[in-house]
Amino acid sequence: MPGRHWTMLAGAAYGPAVTHSPAVVTVGPLMPDLVAALEERYAARPLESLDSAAGSGAGVRVAVTTGRTGVRADTLDRLPDLGAVVHFGVGHDRTDLAALAARGVVASTTPDVLTDCVADTAVGLVIDVMRRLSAADRFVRRGEWARPGGGSYAFPLARRVSGARVGILGLGRIGKAVAARLEAFGCAVSYTGSGPQDGVDLPLVADLVELAREVDVLVLACALTDRTRGAVDTAVLDALGPDGFLVNVARGAVVDEAAMVAALEAGRLGGAGLDVFADEPHVPAALLERDDVVLLPHLASGTVETRAAMRDLVLANVASFLDDGRLVTPLG
Repeated sequence: MPGRHWTMLAGAAYGPAVTHSPAVVTVGPLMPDLVAALEERYAARPLESLDSAAGSGAGVRVAVTTGRTGVRADTLDRLPDLGAVVHFGVGHDRTDLAALAARGVVASTTPDVLTDCVADTAVGLVIDVMRRLSAADRFVRRGEWARPGGGSYAFPLARRVSGARVGILGLGRIGKAVAARLEAFGCAVSYTGSGPQDGVDLPLVADLVELAREVDVLVLACALTDRTRGAVDTAVLDALGPDGFLVNVARGAVVDEAAMVAALEAGRLGGAGLDVFADEPHVPAALLERDDVVLLPHLASGTVETRAAMRDLVLANVASFLDDGRLVTPLG
């Protein structure tokens, strides 16, 4: 439950701004137990609690954040001694990596430990949106099944998942895990990305539009980069077509949301399963009442086991950097 796992950290919660800097600061909302561990081990403070005067962030060596918040250039200006940015999660698109590199600041994420749960969520969304499970749940809750003339035949037929043709944009750790799971369903899986993957026995389709045209469902599992931002546009959506489905566990900005909404409203796209959005936590209002869309609050890695593993890897990265200047899971 979000209320148990997340808290917005604000300087006001810690009383007056402090004028001396800890070795570690937090930037944005983090899991309470991660915050507690950072406070206990390093006397960590939220960035907002530091005095805003120039130079007040001197001495801070590590900033802990998430891909949803990140560390921008203006934050670096406040932290002249910063050496590392440690991300909780695999996303880092809100962090200005170029600015970090220019200042010799390194960064880490928490790869591998969340791969399985994100892949499970992706497959869950594929099943849900194609078989219309959430829509069927609402059908029952509204009492429509029990109405005179209702019954199972009153609910629209869904699409079969087993044997479906699946395309994956981004065949990294998560993409490979999604592929393995869907192959177990007898799905024909193909992919596109920056190039062929060594040791992967799956068809590579170089063009995203062509991949969308060939599949029943397109799963997005890529990083958000200049190349992938807005990659799923009107052309890709039209290639998927009225019988095709889009599933996104990557980043919301990979999709042109306005184009996706327009395609759904015009019946040019069969449905969508979405865990991420361009302007989280805000979801396009036009999607909220649609039965052909499944909406999740960016919870793909949201299990007790995975979040604990992510927390532990963040703490390992912080400890390693403060000990010898090296990160356990560095970017790049």
